[in-house]
Amino acid sequence: MTPARTFGHLSCIVACLFLLAAGCAPAEKVAVKPQVEPQKQIPEVVPQAVPQVTPKELPPPPLALKFTPQDSATYKVITEAQQSVEWKGTVPAEPAYTSGSRLDRIEITFTQQIQSIDDLGNAVAKITIEGLKYHSETTDKPLIDFNSTDPNSRRSPLARILGQSYTIEISTTGEVTKIIDTQQAYDALGPPSSPEGRIPFAIIEPAAIKERHGTLVLPQPDKNRLRAGDNWSSTKTFSFGPMGSSSYEKIYTLKEIKDVNNPNSVVAVMSTIPAPEMPKDPNTKQTEFDLLDTFDNTGTYTGWLKFDSAAGKVEKYSEKLESTWSVVIPPDKEMAEEPVVLIMGAVRLYDLEKID
Repeated sequence: MTPARTFGHLSCIVACLFLLAAGCAPAEKVAVKPQVEPQKQIPEVVPQAVPQVTPKELPPPPLALKFTPQDSATYKVITEAQQSVEWKGTVPAEPAYTSGSRLDRIEITFTQQIQSIDDLGNAVAKITIEGLKYHSETTDKPLIDFNSTDPNSRRSPLARILGQSYTIEISTTGEVTKIIDTQQAYDALGPPSSPEGRIPFAIIEPAAIKERHGTLVLPQPDKNRLRAGDNWSSTKTFSFGPMGSSSYEKIYTLKEIKDVNNPNSVVAVMSTIPAPEMPKDPNTKQTEFDLLDTFDNTGTYTGWLKFDSAAGKVEKYSEKLESTWSVVIPPDKEMAEEPVVLIMGAVRLYDLEKID
């Protein structure tokens, strides 16, 4: 704003000359005073406002992974899957009508070493498994409880996965574009000798590798310079076995964050909406699984991301899906005289954190 200007007021004083008459006295010479020119008024100089020049705003850094040959980082990733079935009401005393649950939780610590980078910025990365925790239980009854940090667990078939490596190609958006080599790890594991011994093979299956390293998808290269409030999206499909599958559009919205430890950190929160379903073929024979369409389905699917935009690395990413299906079964004289409620639930958790 231009400061207020204060104007001074000038006052003029007029001197009056009184003439005295001297009667018959001889005339005296009158001294003539030199004329004094009136002081000229100097106009006030008003300072002109200097226009402020706003520096051109720099574009935000790209929200993309950055790779450097031979660069190495260590991550911890947790995946968890839960299923539950609950019957409410009077049901036949048969195994098919038993309430129960199952939990499978895998925690893997791995190092990622960049071997090469192509012209598009995609990287070939060698992944080495450094640690493993595996827990499985049904209705609070433990099935497998393995922890590689426990010396007593070294004899377990799961310990064979420790130190094994595979090679993948990762894009700047975080997608696993190619699984280059897993054969060396397969050969090192040897033939599975038990159901527990098949778990290491499942860990290095293509689907498991893509989920482990490619669950988070960043914006495309031509749309990755985002400011607070901007968003991007990707699609994710979950399979729930007999409960069918569900697809979601994951919408990430960039938020502002002030991290005193790392001013380059940005945060995005994830919300979801159901993705459009593929139209069903009317000629396809209906199966018992199609009856799930009659269930009421509710759930939440949220997540958040903390990203170092300067280093081009994920600091932490987490997402969780909770879904419930319920249906009321009318009374049946052969089974129950009152309505029975069937509730099925599923939880999927993914958590990735850079620890070194």
